[in-house]
Amino acid sequence: MTPRLIALGLTGAALIGGLAWIALRPEPVPVDLHEVRSGPLAGIILADGRTRIRQIYDVSAPLAGTARRSPVEVGDRVVAGETVVAVVEPVAAGLLDARTRAEAEAALREAEAALNVAASQLRQAEEDRDYAARDYERARTLLERGVASLSRLEDAAQVLVLREASVETARAQLAMAEGARDRAAAVLSAPVAEAGEGSCCVEIRAPASGLVLSVEQISERPVPAGARLLSIGDPSDLEIVADLLSSEAVRLPPGARAEVDRWGGPQPLAARLARIAPVARTRVSALGIEEQRVDAVFDLVSPPEERAGLGHGYAVFLRIVEWETGAALTVPLSALFRSGPDWAVFMVEDGRARRQVVRIGRRTATAAEVLDGLSAGAWVITHPPPEVADGVAVAPRPLP
Repeated sequence: MTPRLIALGLTGAALIGGLAWIALRPEPVPVDLHEVRSGPLAGIILADGRTRIRQIYDVSAPLAGTARRSPVEVGDRVVAGETVVAVVEPVAAGLLDARTRAEAEAALREAEAALNVAASQLRQAEEDRDYAARDYERARTLLERGVASLSRLEDAAQVLVLREASVETARAQLAMAEGARDRAAAVLSAPVAEAGEGSCCVEIRAPASGLVLSVEQISERPVPAGARLLSIGDPSDLEIVADLLSSEAVRLPPGARAEVDRWGGPQPLAARLARIAPVARTRVSALGIEEQRVDAVFDLVSPPEERAGLGHGYAVFLRIVEWETGAALTVPLSALFRSGPDWAVFMVEDGRARRQVVRIGRRTATAAEVLDGLSAGAWVITHPPPEVADGVAVAPRPLP
């Protein structure tokens, strides 16, 4: 065999072997890659909230009577101490039927008779007192002349003291009789208005400046004393109440900042945690799970001109910052998996996957802080498929 034929045979064998290797080699596994970078990281708590006016004033009826038709409507602006917000007419005395009136007239006559008796008893007591006083003076004069004894003077003094006490008792009984007479007469008298001069009604003025938030009823109606008539508040003085899990609330630092979104305006608003309610409540979730919920109150930091139109009881959405750091090396949670007791990721080096154990710190809903094991610029596989293992060839998945 000539050298030329040998060379052609070797070349053909090498070509066939190369083609066989290309045909039989495993294809790289397509994967999604993410570059590890350093940047800000924050723990965010998402919560629904509602706005409320910080100070709401409820106006109530000061006495039983008839509330006149409301002079104000919801949305009207009022001025403290000036705007009349409600008018209440005191309740009128009930009409008396024939029997009740006869009983009232008889009670009045009885009271007047008792008053006359008390007046007569007072006059008798005063006469007895005057007689006892004169007798005391006679006994004292006789004692000075040596005609009467000392015991005679002492008896006269005792009688005088008793008669003076009888006068005081009679005066008290006369006052009691006068009160009974006035009470009996009041049943038959016409009602007296409890308002100011020249008015039949009590006018209630606004306790604070702001807007009328609610009116119990526009039309005239009878009301008992203490019945709520309307409420007043200042819409520019708003706060936000967020409904949180108690386990989330205890993690919030004092003064935690929040971003208010979905309130209807073009830009998010800034808010800051003011306080957390000290008492939680039990609420059943949509999945039937009992949860302990607590109210967290936030002060709006954005000026009123940036939240025009926002009112009392409006729905908002809050992103509450639990913690934050300015520069942290982060990796997606979808790239992490357990490797024994440790966390690990698949790095990509020279087109092959390499298992790398990492130590992580704080986590958010989508990312984790890498404390050790990775450096900025490294590429990791997210959502690694089952085919990926240490040393397996991989290739970036083409973008759709």
